[in-house]
Amino acid sequence: MDNKQKILFVDDEESILEIASEYFCSRGYQVITAKTGLEALKFIKTDKIDCCFTDINMPEMSGLELVRQIKLIDNTIPVIVITGYPSMDNVIHTLKNGVVDFLIKPVNLKQMEICLRRVLREQRIFIENMLLKKEVKKKAQLEKINNELLSKVDELNILNKIMIDFNSINSSHDVFKRIVEIALEVTKADKSVSYIIAEGQDRPFEITASVSDHKNRHIKKSENISGFCVGSNADENEALSLFIMENVADKLPLIISKNNGDCGLPVDIHSFMMVPMKIKDNVFGVLVAYKNKDEKDEFYFNEKDLYYLSFMAQTASYTLENLALYENIYENLFSTIYAFVKALEARDLYTQQHSERVAALSVVIAKEMGCSQDDIYVLECAARLHDIGKIGIRDDILLKPGKLTDKEFKIIMEHPNIGANIVGQLGLWNKERQIIKSHHERYDGTGYPDGLKQEDIPLLARILSLADAYDSMVSDRAYRKKMEESDVLKILKEGSGTHFDPKVVDIFFKLYNEGKILFKQN
Repeated sequence: MDNKQKILFVDDEESILEIASEYFCSRGYQVITAKTGLEALKFIKTDKIDCCFTDINMPEMSGLELVRQIKLIDNTIPVIVITGYPSMDNVIHTLKNGVVDFLIKPVNLKQMEICLRRVLREQRIFIENMLLKKEVKKKAQLEKINNELLSKVDELNILNKIMIDFNSINSSHDVFKRIVEIALEVTKADKSVSYIIAEGQDRPFEITASVSDHKNRHIKKSENISGFCVGSNADENEALSLFIMENVADKLPLIISKNNGDCGLPVDIHSFMMVPMKIKDNVFGVLVAYKNKDEKDEFYFNEKDLYYLSFMAQTASYTLENLALYENIYENLFSTIYAFVKALEARDLYTQQHSERVAALSVVIAKEMGCSQDDIYVLECAARLHDIGKIGIRDDILLKPGKLTDKEFKIIMEHPNIGANIVGQLGLWNKERQIIKSHHERYDGTGYPDGLKQEDIPLLARILSLADAYDSMVSDRAYRKKMEESDVLKILKEGSGTHFDPKVVDIFFKLYNEGKILFKQN
């Protein structure tokens, strides 16, 4: 056992440690596992460790801090970092601390073993050179390692760019459009195309394509093509369609670095790559990139190009799956909200009309106060739903034509909490939920349900509070007629600093004096 190479695995997930330990023990290594960085450092101090694998995100001590501590104890131990979220900041910071390689999740055990063998081999060579070789050879080795690290940084930079590009996309159309543009940029292809593989169809359906200007390497960004696979002529079209359909069935990436004309590809294609696009292992499309024949251009695709293209296809598929899930969640969410509103309207038509007016006034005030577009959207949504909690109030209280008793008013005071709970159960709308809950809070802390005061009340709720009070006073209610304009304005002025935020009151009167808020005539 003492002669076996000793590997230290550090991860806070016990299942990963168990699987790695069992596998590498069976491959002839001695394995030590640690759940935290602190536990790992104890082994570093007492055992001779040949290599360390560590996750980046861990409790107590991050993987980056663990690397730094290891180098302080023994800077000859190679460390391999495993991460699911590669970023340039992490890469640069970690490389400076002596990490020899990065593995991006998900990784399989075979891939880890190959990486381990290479790292141990390079480490052994590195130590030999440092101890035995002449200064010139040591310098050459260091330059080689530096070039490898720079290449790794470039690779992670490309992967990071791909992920950032797709993270900013919010429509399926843009996913298909962007994937062919990125493929062209990254692989230096002459053309990239995305296809849909439709069940029951014997030909791929072309969705988007991007074509490069061969002379100047300029990219011509395309719009949707929306047609069956087309080549320069009918024979090429048929050959390419048949080739794609024959090879997509195995669900694996394909590269033909140099087309010799014996594989079924059209002869005008010089170098070719194709990767499947899958959701839950079901192929729904393919991404293709190829180079055309050109006697002056001897460029061929390589395995790294295929890796990049595969990563793009996986990222695009993941984005499409998330968009579909997001759209489905929101469709169901809005359907549920609409059902609540319709139920409330059936009981009290005033509530729906009042909420629309309050939403419109709230938006006008928020825009004048310089609120962001996102905040305005949140406020408008919350304003339309601010009284939805009244669905939980009995009709004999909600629709009572006369003055409420103290007991009845306490029941009415529950509607902000009821509304917030309804929206909270639906998820996703945390900001709207807080605004709905706080729209009856008062600036001096005498409001309900939580007695919040001044800045503790969300700004959007303070805006909604004034808009709600104003529309209530200028509208006919079940228990009274609308108030006179002069009385309403007087109440708002007197409520500045007590009931209402003085800044919101000032903005209201500015807009009112400019004629942008008109007295409602119901």
